[in-house]
Amino acid sequence: MPSSQPYFREAGSGPGVVCIHSNASSSAQWRGLMDQLSQNHRVLAPDSYGSGKSPDWHSQREISLLDEVSFIEPVLALAGTPFTLVGHSYGAAVALIAALVNPSRVRALAVYEPTLFAVVDAKGPPPNGADGIRNAVRAAGEALDVGDRDAAAGHFIDFWMGAGSWSATPLQRKPAIAASVTNVRRWSHALFTESTPVEAFAALDIPILYMLGKSSPESAHAVARALLPVLPRVRVVEFAALGHMAPVTHPDAINAEIVKFLNEA
Repeated sequence: MPSSQPYFREAGSGPGVVCIHSNASSSAQWRGLMDQLSQNHRVLAPDSYGSGKSPDWHSQREISLLDEVSFIEPVLALAGTPFTLVGHSYGAAVALIAALVNPSRVRALAVYEPTLFAVVDAKGPPPNGADGIRNAVRAAGEALDVGDRDAAAGHFIDFWMGAGSWSATPLQRKPAIAASVTNVRRWSHALFTESTPVEAFAALDIPILYMLGKSSPESAHAVARALLPVLPRVRVVEFAALGHMAPVTHPDAINAEIVKFLNEA
C-alpha cells in the first residue's frame, strides 16, 4: 500500500523549524537554508501532496489548505513545541493556516509572498489584483486540456518569473516541473476558495517576517496589501531587485534574512 505520510528532509538539532516549499517545487528548495539553520535548529522540510517524493492527493474532493496542513502534521509533531514555520508562495499560504490552527505551538513565522488569493477577492470581486494569476491558471488549464504540459508549464512559470523563463529553464529540470504543473487547478482552487477571513490573521500574535520581491507580479503584492494591515507583529522586508521566485533563484539573500529573523525571534 502506498504511503500516506509526507516525505521530508531533516537536519540538525535544537528548536524546531518547518520549511514549506512553493508549488512546482519540492523540499529540495530549502537545502541551503537547512544547512545554515541546522547548526542550532532541528530543521524539517516536507514535500507537499504530489511534490517530490510525497504521495499525490488521494481524494476526488477538491483539496484545501487545511488538508495540506493536516498532511504535514506528522512533521509538525516531530518539530516539537514551539516551532517556527517558514514558507514560500503556496507553502507560505499553508504556513499561515498552520499557524492559525496551532496557536500554542508556533513561536514565529517567516513567509515569502504567500499566495492567499482569497483575501484579495474578499476585498472586492474581479477585476482585481489577483487577475494575473487567475488568467495564467486559466491558460495553463486550457493547455492541459489538450495534453500540452509544456505549454501549461510555460504559462505558469512565465507568469511568476517573467516571459521567456520557461524556455530558459534547463532541459533536465523541465519534466519534473511540467508534471507538477498538472496540479495547477488544484492549487488555484485551494488558494482562491480559502474561507478564512483576513481579519482572522490578527490572532497571529507572534513575530512574523513578511518578505516581498519588488519585481514580483501584482497578484503577490495584492495579497500583501490585504494581509499586512491585520498582522500585529509583522516586519516587512522588500527585496528591490528580486521577484516571486527569489527563494529559489536568489536563496542566499532570502536565507540570510530568515536566519537573522530567527536569531532575533
